[in-house]
Amino acid sequence: MKRSQYSESQIVAILKEAETGISVDESCRTHGISRSCYYKWKTKYGGMEEAELKRLKALEAENAQLKRMYADLSLKHEALKEIIEKKL
Repeated sequence: MKRSQYSESQIVAILKEAETGISVDESCRTHGISRSCYYKWKTKYGGMEEAELKRLKALEAENAQLKRMYADLSLKHEALKEIIEKKL
């Protein structure tokens, strides 16, 4: 998947700029993005502040870590289960 050339904080700034009264077309032309990209960003980041964005990133990182921990524990559990079944 292609990585965006804009960071999340830059995206929020672009969305705020468009909310101040500049037309969407002009804002898109200035930053070199398409209208569809702008509206995708708006659905994902619309109404967010910088602090909320940092909190969201922290929660996503924590969630990924918890998923990895769960996967590791699940594998260990299955391995132990197989060992116990073989002994009995």
